[in-house]
Amino acid sequence: MPAIIDENECTGCGLCVDECPSEAITLLDSGVSRVDPAACVDCGACVDVCPVAAITLE
Repeated sequence: MPAIIDENECTGCGLCVDECPSEAITLLDSGVSRVDPAACVDCGACVDVCPVAAITLE
């Protein structure tokens, strides 16, 4: 299952965008990150780097 970002908790720091090896995460103009589930490889790198624990793997 792909990573899920809680947009209410995301601070828009962009660390997950930089860490994602499959470039599945983008930072939206609204200031939060979003995952493309079709591109996510379920590696968990974004989960480990998120400073506010806004990302989970289902």
